[in-house]
Amino acid sequence: MRRLPFIVALIHPVMGVTRRSGYLVEGPAGWGECSPLASWNDSERDAAERSALEAATLPFPEPVRDRVPINAMIPRLAPDVAAALALRSGCTTIKVKVGDDQSVDRVAAVRSACGPAVRIRCDANGAWDVDTAIRELRHLSVYGIELVEDPVATLEELASLRGHAGMPVAAESSIRTTADARRFRQLEAGDAIVLKPQRIGGVREALRAAEASGAPAIASSALETSVGLASVLALAAALPDAPFAHGAGTALLLESDVVTDPLIPVDGWLTPRRPDVDLRLLEDA
Repeated sequence: MRRLPFIVALIHPVMGVTRRSGYLVEGPAGWGECSPLASWNDSERDAAERSALEAATLPFPEPVRDRVPINAMIPRLAPDVAAALALRSGCTTIKVKVGDDQSVDRVAAVRSACGPAVRIRCDANGAWDVDTAIRELRHLSVYGIELVEDPVATLEELASLRGHAGMPVAAESSIRTTADARRFRQLEAGDAIVLKPQRIGGVREALRAAEASGAPAIASSALETSVGLASVLALAAALPDAPFAHGAGTALLLESDVVTDPLIPVDGWLTPRRPDVDLRLLEDA
């Protein structure tokens, strides 16, 4: 199978990440992407390789829906920049990164720009302890938050926070394996689970984790190119219980892509598909 390296820059830094790099692998089913984040451990890097090989060699699981609602993701930007990015996305669900000293102002600006009909969820990337999370979420709750992702760092902390947060809570960074998803269920740690197919080992393993969690699942990207986003969309389309919009809108944050027809949401929706890799875009990688 052919493997081709790539590098793409981000328009705005996301939690210190300014560019994405990895390789694309071509197989009988199409293209897969391996692009583990620098913060991932060796097991997660191995999982990213398995995910890429699965996408390249096997068809995606049978979908149960033919289009997927998408949330835009807003990094920790100045409030006015965040609001403009949210409005420009056209999505009706906006995930706003919080956990810094501009959290409330950023969410307030997004709500003001997008209006009352847009759903806002927050992602703190595990920035708070339980007491701080309760205090910060109280300030944010006045803006009508759909749910908060990773307000605290561990499943045990999330279980302690749940019921005191004033809004539904979801786990993402603490779900690295299907065993973690089972632990989430045992602890009754949250109201939803967020799954990155690349980090957990592919779409099929993500579906197993979703089932093991006993909770609604949200498919989410790891800032991949549109090749990797195809796997995120495939997961979102195959989930039997998916009441939330999914985090497959991050191609909006890329300066460039590796395909001729990027997976850019239209009015907050995407149709699952495998976009065509443009080899000319990889020549300078």
